[in-house]
Amino acid sequence: MYLDWMGCFSCFDSKEEVGLNQESGRDDVKKEEQPMVAPRVNRVSSGDKVKSGRNPVLKKEPSGPKETIPAVHISAQTFTFRELAAATKNFRAECFLGEGGFGRVYKGRLESIGQAVAVKQLDRNGLQGNREFLVEVLMLSLLHHPNLVNLIGYCADGDQRLLVYEFMPLGSLEDHLHDLPPEKEPLDWNTRMKIAAGAAKGLEYLHDEANPPVIYRDFKSSNILLDEGYHPKLSDFGLAKLGPQETSRMFPQGSWELMDIALLNTL
Repeated sequence: MYLDWMGCFSCFDSKEEVGLNQESGRDDVKKEEQPMVAPRVNRVSSGDKVKSGRNPVLKKEPSGPKETIPAVHISAQTFTFRELAAATKNFRAECFLGEGGFGRVYKGRLESIGQAVAVKQLDRNGLQGNREFLVEVLMLSLLHHPNLVNLIGYCADGDQRLLVYEFMPLGSLEDHLHDLPPEKEPLDWNTRMKIAAGAAKGLEYLHDEANPPVIYRDFKSSNILLDEGYHPKLSDFGLAKLGPQETSRMFPQGSWELMDIALLNTL
């Protein structure tokens, strides 16, 4: 299914791949009569007989309803780099909110929709790249829950990759747990429990209600953002992965101490 999703972003392919296709010549194009659509071919089982001297006769699938993967509708808006540069005052230091594995995050305001936003700019020399960018856009276009951050849009101008989220005024949970200034009060017990319960509801939605299920794989305090009233929302889905199917086995990656115990017990 992930490969089907990647087809929605064929325009993000590298320039080198485009150059190879252009140099292949017309003869190569004729060989692939449908270059944009991979033909579905049924496998011939070992028990099927093929008459010699003829083309293989493929066994027909039984008639009846088939399971199909619905087309992915990208609900996020597309923005130009100029729009986002204007929204963040050309990425000034005064708009800087923080930095993570994906890149730097800036506060901005989009006049076209009259809304404050958080703009995450991909660091081309960072740990994450185009793959994580695509996963983030696709995941948050398909997943909607009160405890998941809302993706407003994205930018893919040239080699620029930016993500636009709703602005979370209270920052991340990490900002309220570590290195607090003397004048800042720590979170009380009730607020901590409220944040924990909300984050757990977000994980429950991903694991049990989303179809197909999604394994978050990056659950930590810096990825739990806080809205007004300390309402928590999970963010940063660049490492998320579709849950295992009945005939597959998943090998988790990342920090073992951040993984669900129930997940580890299934390995």
